[in-house]
Amino acid sequence: MGEIPVTTIVGAAAFAAGIIFGATAQRTNFCTMGAISDMVFMGDFKRFRAWLMAIAIGILATQTMHSTGMIDIDKSIYLTSNLGWLGAILGGLFFGFGMTMAGGCGNKTLVRIGGGNLKSLVVFMVVGVTAYMTLRGLIAVARIEMEVTNVNLANMGMKAQGFPDLLMALGLPAGVARWSVALAFAGGMLAYCFKDSEFRESPRDLVAGLVIGLMVPTGWWITGVLGNDDFSPAPLASFTFVGPIGESLQYLMTFTGATINFGIAAVAGVITGSFLVSIATKSFHLESFSDADDMLRHMAGAVLMGMGGVLAMGCTIGQGLTGMSTLGIGSLIAFLSILAGGVLGMKYLEEGTLGGALRAVFARA
Repeated sequence: MGEIPVTTIVGAAAFAAGIIFGATAQRTNFCTMGAISDMVFMGDFKRFRAWLMAIAIGILATQTMHSTGMIDIDKSIYLTSNLGWLGAILGGLFFGFGMTMAGGCGNKTLVRIGGGNLKSLVVFMVVGVTAYMTLRGLIAVARIEMEVTNVNLANMGMKAQGFPDLLMALGLPAGVARWSVALAFAGGMLAYCFKDSEFRESPRDLVAGLVIGLMVPTGWWITGVLGNDDFSPAPLASFTFVGPIGESLQYLMTFTGATINFGIAAVAGVITGSFLVSIATKSFHLESFSDADDMLRHMAGAVLMGMGGVLAMGCTIGQGLTGMSTLGIGSLIAFLSILAGGVLGMKYLEEGTLGGALRAVFARA
C-alpha cells in the first residue's frame, strides 16, 4: 500500500464513499431543496428533520474526531480566522434561490444524473463552468474585490472562526467551549427532530439522516487519516459539490496532466451510486427539458448555484452539512442564507415575480 500514491488511495476511498452517499440519497429521496419545498408548500418537515439529523450526527462525530486528535479540523477551509460574512450571505442567497430554479442542489443534480435526468447534466456543466469562473476566471475579479469586507478575527483574539473559538477568547477552557457548543447545536437539532412522531415513524428519513450524517466524518477520515502521507498529505476535506463539479470538468478535459482528489472522486461516486440504485429499482429513465423556458430557467439557476456555492464556500452539503460539522460561524451564516434563498425561490416559482415572492415571504413572516 505504501507504493500506491496517496492521491489514488484517497480517490478510491472517496469514490466508494460517494457510491454510498449517492445510493442513499437516491433510495431515500434525501434532498435539501426538496426539504424546503415540502416545508413551504405542504407544511411537511420530515425531510428537513432528516437534514438536521444529518447535521447533528456530523457535528458529534467530527468534534469527537477532533477532540481525540484523529483529525485537526482547524486545517479545514471552514475555520480560517478570516470571516467572509458577505460572501456567505450573498453566496448562500444566490445558491438557495438558484437551486430552486435548477431543480435541486449540487448533490441532487448528481443524483438525478445517475437516474437519467438530462436536464441535470446541463445543470452540471453550467454549474461547473460558472464555479470555475468564480474561482479562477472572469467572475473571480468581483469575488476578490468582495474580500475587502472580510473580518480578521485574529485581531479579536480568536484563532479560528468557530463558535468554540469565540468562547475560548472569552476565557472558557478549550474542551468546555467545544463541547458546550457541540452539544447545544447537536442536542437541540436532535430534540427537534425526534419530538415529531411522523419523523420517528419514517424509516426512510431516519436512514437518510443517519447515513448521510455519517458521510461527513467518513470524508474527514479519508482525507485526514487515510490521506495523511508524510511527504504529500491530502488536504483535509469532506463532502461538498460545487467546487468539485468544476474540478471534475477540468479533470475530464485535462486527464493526462491532472491529479484526482477527494472531491472529484466523490462526484463520480455519487453519480455511480445513484445509477446503480436506479437500475436496481427500475426507476432509471431519461428526462429532458419540456420547452425552451424550462431550459433557460435551469441554466439561470445553475449560474446562480455556481457563483453562490463558491462565494459561500459551499452548498447545502458543503456548508450546510460539512461546514456545520466544524461549528464555523461562516458556515452557520451560509446555511441560514441558503435556507432563506431557497424559501424565496420557492415563492418566486409560486408567484411568478421577485416582487411577489418578497411580499409573500414577508407577509408570511
